Amino acid sequence: MNYWPLLGVAVIVIGFLLRFNPVLVVVTSAISSALLAGFTIPALLALLGKSFVSSRMLLIFVLTLPVIGLLEGAGLREHAQRWMARLHGLTLARLLIGYLLLRQLLAMLGLTGVAGPAQTVRPLLAPMGEAAVEKILPTLNDADRDELRAVAAATDNIGRFFGEDVFIALGAVLLIQSFYSQHGIELTPLSIAWWALPTAIAAFVIQSVRIWLYQRRLQRRAASARTEAAG
Repeated sequence: MNYWPLLGVAVIVIGFLLRFNPVLVVVTSAISSALLAGFTIPALLALLGKSFVSSRMLLIFVLTLPVIGLLEGAGLREHAQRWMARLHGLTLARLLIGYLLLRQLLAMLGLTGVAGPAQTVRPLLAPMGEAAVEKILPTLNDADRDELRAVAAATDNIGRFFGEDVFIALGAVLLIQSFYSQHGIELTPLSIAWWALPTAIAAFVIQSVRIWLYQRRLQRRAASARTEAAG
């Protein structure tokens, strides 16, 4: 067995430890592993091209990410923040809970690629959330911004993860059906999706409460800061 291709794993570990660009590290690791495995440059390019053509979803992401990058370069995040600042009735909790509901409903219909961390959270949801938080705390430090971005990303993940199991044509639902069938329990995809609905509702309620408590914590900090300034 040829163990040399495993050096690609070492490239990833070293690259992340040295805090190099993640994309550059992953690409370098992939090329290194392929060359050490005996692939020629033409064979490697042919394999990459075949993989892109056979995986339509990956091709969609490859075409989408440059567009998002151009929009961000044109000031999409700044426009989202200014737009959010003008919506006085839209609080942070309402924004994130509304997005959570939309994300879950779309995932239940199988539209998991409509929104996501790259397409929605980074360019739109996180900047709008920062503008909403600045209504509560005018001055945000780096730790506050990182925490807000984490909450926004978690909201997206929870909405998709617990919503997609309700879609009967999802691969995970079919995998569950196959597992039970092997053990003599016959279930239809519709019944599995139906019983996933209470879990999705519970996840929505729990995450909504967490978002509300997060906003309340920010409001208490703001009230404490105002009291100290007045005193």
